[in-house]
Amino acid sequence: MTEAVERRSVATAGAQVPDIGAVPPLGVVPAKMHAQVIRQDRYGDPATAFQRELVDTPAIGPDEVLVAVMAAGINYNNVWAARGYPVDQVAVRQKRGEAEDFHIGGSDASGIVYAVGDAVTDWRVGDEVVVHPGYWDADDPWIASGRDQMIAPSARIWGYDTNYGAFGQFTRVQSHQLLRKAEQLSWAEAAAPTLVGTTAYRMLFGWAGNTLNEGELVLVWGGSGGLGTQAIQLANAVGGRAIAVVSGADRGEYAMKFGALGYIDRREFDHWGVPPLVDDKEGQRAWTAGARGFGKRIWEIAGEREDPAIVFEHPGAATIPTSIFVCQPGGMVVICAGTTGFDAMVDLRYHWTRQKRFQGSHGTNDAQALAYNELVRAGKVDPCVGRVLPFDETAKAHAEMGQGEQVFGNSVVLVGADHPDLGRH
Repeated sequence: MTEAVERRSVATAGAQVPDIGAVPPLGVVPAKMHAQVIRQDRYGDPATAFQRELVDTPAIGPDEVLVAVMAAGINYNNVWAARGYPVDQVAVRQKRGEAEDFHIGGSDASGIVYAVGDAVTDWRVGDEVVVHPGYWDADDPWIASGRDQMIAPSARIWGYDTNYGAFGQFTRVQSHQLLRKAEQLSWAEAAAPTLVGTTAYRMLFGWAGNTLNEGELVLVWGGSGGLGTQAIQLANAVGGRAIAVVSGADRGEYAMKFGALGYIDRREFDHWGVPPLVDDKEGQRAWTAGARGFGKRIWEIAGEREDPAIVFEHPGAATIPTSIFVCQPGGMVVICAGTTGFDAMVDLRYHWTRQKRFQGSHGTNDAQALAYNELVRAGKVDPCVGRVLPFDETAKAHAEMGQGEQVFGNSVVLVGADHPDLGRH
């Protein structure tokens, strides 16, 4: 660590902080950088929690890489970070001994390698890369034993559980997180999909016994959003069939643009949330009628009485009972978030007797990230960029996401790139 920092300090002598939309000469690292910073006394509304500040450029360790960020993707995890709920990330890291009293988030980035640690052999200054969000301690005994990296006790989500994510001019990453940027994509396009895409890949293909196969049906909640559009495309890539759940015809049409077989407008149903208690026969009858009506819509779109082999979940509290109900016997409800709430009710009658699986899924391991990125590089998965914003609209973008206002594809902010079409090398 000391040698890496000393070498870096020589390289930064006299370097000027570039403006947003520009980068310094290749390999020249300024001592400070512009970043969108969250502090504890601003927790709450993302619209005010993020503020642009000038901070020290992070130092890197032996197995780390410093990347000049060209563009950064917006994800829901930093809506949570801005709120300081359910986790105060600054407090958590300070308890681990980190000195910083701020959080620089962002779990999606495209950029250029500007410095590498002494132990890094597979990346060089000038390489064009994207970053996957899986972060862990390589010496973790769980990982050393050959088990899934993302389940290890040390596993975290980069740019949420770690500091110095994508919302700064430079970001610090572990070398294994880097992936080759798809040459056909702009900086903005390349920054958009990796967190949601790798998350979706793990959800659909990471759980042995319930991986999506050719011809199978998957129900995708939030089918017009960044996560949902990736799931739809990944299902199609293996010959699966995806049905989107959305909240409006325009959103449904957007999902179908990326390959959804059809869509269900959830606003046509009102049975959401926790069902009435079992001994409330009338309430149970009304809830079950709503859930069966929802299931019938799946059959109508599928063209036969077929239930989903996988239900792709992230709303959580409002939708889990219905998801368990409509999932086929032996199928899987897989969930990666809880955007409508963290408390979910599972009716065990439909769970154990029909032997369904309720699987949590989080982040990505290296193999899954590489497999996903190869699909992007091959042009088989579209990044689904919904909009490209200037750096100073980072706060606004998170506020709108937190309010459910932006649900068409992925949002991106430009950092080193000054135009969304830059980066087509």
